[in-house]
Amino acid sequence: MPAFRSRHLCSVAAALVLTIAVPATAANAANAADSAAALREVLFVGNNWDGTADVIKSSGDFAKVGRLNVIPDKDARMAEINADPIKWIYFMAIRNGVGEGHDQFVDDMYSTPDGKSVVVSRPSFADVVSIDLATGSINWRFPVSGYRSDHMAVSPDGTRVAVSASTANTVHVLDINTGKQLGSFATGDKPHENIFTKDGKYIWNMAIGDVNTSLDDPAWDWTKGDRHITVVDATTYKQVKIIDMRDRLDAFGLTDFSDAVRPAVFSPDESKLYFQVSFFNGFLEYDVATDKITRMKTLPKNPATSEDRTTWVNDSRHHGISMNPAGTKLCVAGTMDDYATVVDRTTLQEGPLVTASKPYWATVSGDGKDCIVSESGADQVTAIDFATGQKVTSVAVGDHPQRVRLGHVQSDWTGPSTG
Repeated sequence: MPAFRSRHLCSVAAALVLTIAVPATAANAANAADSAAALREVLFVGNNWDGTADVIKSSGDFAKVGRLNVIPDKDARMAEINADPIKWIYFMAIRNGVGEGHDQFVDDMYSTPDGKSVVVSRPSFADVVSIDLATGSINWRFPVSGYRSDHMAVSPDGTRVAVSASTANTVHVLDINTGKQLGSFATGDKPHENIFTKDGKYIWNMAIGDVNTSLDDPAWDWTKGDRHITVVDATTYKQVKIIDMRDRLDAFGLTDFSDAVRPAVFSPDESKLYFQVSFFNGFLEYDVATDKITRMKTLPKNPATSEDRTTWVNDSRHHGISMNPAGTKLCVAGTMDDYATVVDRTTLQEGPLVTASKPYWATVSGDGKDCIVSESGADQVTAIDFATGQKVTSVAVGDHPQRVRLGHVQSDWTGPSTG
């Protein structure tokens, strides 16, 4: 072939490639933009006792969007449990212990970044599953170590999920899309809350010990187990630091306080950690840099609440704390005292006590204006205005709502087509 013809054909080919490639790149960008625009921010409400998740608007009137069955494989799981005496014993222990006579079918949940699936931890089934939001079918299932799964956390980029395996003193970190384990790390007794730092570099895990025994008097606190915060590198899953609040509480003069750290929330700059502990109607402030407890807030007691600690659910007095995006207000769920309240972070002065029936969790609305608490005793979620501390609205959900998490679904989603 003559050289000029070869060069001519190459030029034509190059022009064709450019002609095709440029629109393709533009199309890809357009598709990505369309995909992002096709997502709708919502709140997932896990109804622990009936095995469903209600999906509601993330702000405004918090109207219902749809409902998801998170135990579509219940028959198969129950067959496995009934065929294994040890699994059956643990299943019944969960029902009669932390479940208060009910099965625990959903503890925590996070949607995938594309809004197509939701990942759910299911305590009674000792697993984590990914459920297709379009069909309601299970994408993948990960059985955790031991016999119970618990709180989760999702990485800031939405690609990894950490789940506590509470009877194995282990946290598993999974690929949110495939369910493949990326790593794991050891914790104290009964790992509970998990928090990724906002840069995604570290995971904080809080171990709460044995909360189901009746040895609730402070004199018997030592029987509750090894309770501490484990901080690990979120890439290597190697331990970076152990924080035992026992020493910090003692130094602050709180020698009779439990060191079981319950729900916790960082300030926006992550310089302070605000946390609840077992049996306490209030919360504490911990300075991360100085490694010291710096302030304590005692919140009002409900006169109708029994002072018999053995009547408090899973050693909780208050369980649920969140902070508005500006970092100026905290919202606290006064679980056994049947109220929720907004607290000024600077003065620690609480606002109105908003009546709520066994509020079990607190989170923040999508627009950041409201605190959302789950009323497990009334089967509803309630929004409280951070600015005024007043109730905005309540929305009915399923049986015993606990964890509430922000997430995304496809913009036209109203529930699975099947399942």
